[in-house]
Amino acid sequence: MKRKHEMPFGAEVRCDGSIRFRFWAPKASSVDVVLEGQEKQLSMSPLADGWFELVTKEASVRDGYLLQIDGSTTVPDLISRFQPADVHGASQIVDPFSFEWQDENWRGRPWHTAVIYELHVGTFTPEGNFSGIQQKLDYLVGLGVTAVELMPIADFPGKRGWGYDGVLPYAPDNSYGTPEDLKRLVQAVHAKGMMIFLDVVYNHFGPDGNYIRAYAPDFFTDRHCTPWGDGINYDGPGSRTVREFVIHNALYWLEEYHFDGLRLDAVHAIADDSRPDILIELAERVRNELGGDRYIHLVLENDNNAARYLKREGDRVVWYNAQWNDDIHHALHVIATGESDGYYADYSNAPLRTLARCLSEGFAYQGEPSSLRNGRKRGEPSSDLPPLAFVSFLQNHDQVGNRAFGERIHELADPAALKAALGILLLAPSPPLLFMGEEFGADSPFLYFCDFEHGLAEAVREGRRNEFARFAQFSSPETRATIPDPNDPKTFARSKLDWSSLHEAGHEHWMTLYLELLRTRHLMIVPRLEHMTGNNALATVTEKTLLVDWELGENEVLRLMANLSSETSPFPERIFTKVIYRNDAGSDCEMAPWSVIWSLEA
Repeated sequence: MKRKHEMPFGAEVRCDGSIRFRFWAPKASSVDVVLEGQEKQLSMSPLADGWFELVTKEASVRDGYLLQIDGSTTVPDLISRFQPADVHGASQIVDPFSFEWQDENWRGRPWHTAVIYELHVGTFTPEGNFSGIQQKLDYLVGLGVTAVELMPIADFPGKRGWGYDGVLPYAPDNSYGTPEDLKRLVQAVHAKGMMIFLDVVYNHFGPDGNYIRAYAPDFFTDRHCTPWGDGINYDGPGSRTVREFVIHNALYWLEEYHFDGLRLDAVHAIADDSRPDILIELAERVRNELGGDRYIHLVLENDNNAARYLKREGDRVVWYNAQWNDDIHHALHVIATGESDGYYADYSNAPLRTLARCLSEGFAYQGEPSSLRNGRKRGEPSSDLPPLAFVSFLQNHDQVGNRAFGERIHELADPAALKAALGILLLAPSPPLLFMGEEFGADSPFLYFCDFEHGLAEAVREGRRNEFARFAQFSSPETRATIPDPNDPKTFARSKLDWSSLHEAGHEHWMTLYLELLRTRHLMIVPRLEHMTGNNALATVTEKTLLVDWELGENEVLRLMANLSSETSPFPERIFTKVIYRNDAGSDCEMAPWSVIWSLEA
């Protein structure tokens, strides 16, 4: 089986063997195709609205090419499918039909079955590439994972990076492998019965290798400001082309690479005053064009807690399946560690009540003022949404990597508190997300790393260290100087998982806990989740204990009781007839510290 997403731009291989180049450069007077290793330049014909086009048989599949703007500046193709020599080098002509897919019967998995495992391609395995991940798929299946989520792979500068500074969004980063290597990984994941998701970045471009302003300055707008500078132009003159660029990118990964879903990074940083906005238009195009005979899942990261994007009509997802729920992470983190710096301050006053609201209603902030945001109201009502609309986690790349030293939560929390938090997270109805290595208590940190040229590298290093100046422990320049240099190759090397520690005594007990909890989830929880609705949970909080009931249908209730303190607590007056998990022997009259009990009740 062969797959290809038809695109209105880029280098496309045609049926007769010719290559069609199509490029948007409204600032340019002329554009030429410069074939790598050849002296000749092939002129593109100007079309309306800033487009240039060339159809030729003088170029072939796997040829490298650059685009020359006005006879001087040469740039890679923004729609490049592959960059063998990184972001400043030539783009390569790729024929998607050269790959023969073997997963034609794969239709995906329902969303309610999702147990997501987020990983960074470069640090997940010693090989640090797509092929290396394939060697760990049996391990992930055995753990209970049903969906692998890759951090961004769009081509970024250098050999090391988180991926959020990508500049060529259609090209898998060459340090991870070729397009064919990525396709082999996708179909290998499907062969194991798992889904595979991709993290995509539509809120900004990285600073190194971003040539867009040289030929299409209207791609950006100063009417909107983001943490990275001018916003992407989704709603001004010329924005139709920009919107198509992003929408086709989503369709491309889902169709040509057969990904099962996308996670859209930090969409709160996307400014768009048009109607429908880019998030809704993108979701509608994906649902209308690809959603007929397969499961496709779209997930947001959105600090605004904009519940409207998670709308349901009955059991049908209208736009987005779910949002990463930072609220539940922050509440659990405060409970388990006692930390209250930074964004944890908004959760430190009543973390147990905040957790109860997350479990029973989705978001903790549904329009309440946030002290972290100078009193600005945050969020929208979410209690009418099902638990499936919220992805829960105790760790992810941000919550680990945004710490100065990349510590994982098992280094910060009391083990009993952490085990209680996991007992809640992995059995609650919302889909859980694990961050690579957490299941065996990995000792390797996950640090911020990059591979920028000298001047930018120095700015990033100092900027990174200055970010922590507001924290008391980093108030002195000497202390800040101990924060690892993101551009140092050793910082990247330290972030690689140490698989040799997997079966050591200090790590094996964590693996045993995850295996038990995920086995219980798949046997007792997942079969009951598919038709859960919103407004179906009731939460009760005392000084130390938490009680939540979820109506499951079929006259059944899923019940959680937890004592999230270091002291014993009397049992609330509730019946427990069919206990499916408990983490302590307990007694008939009181709950032990950090104890968690789950049951199914009539």
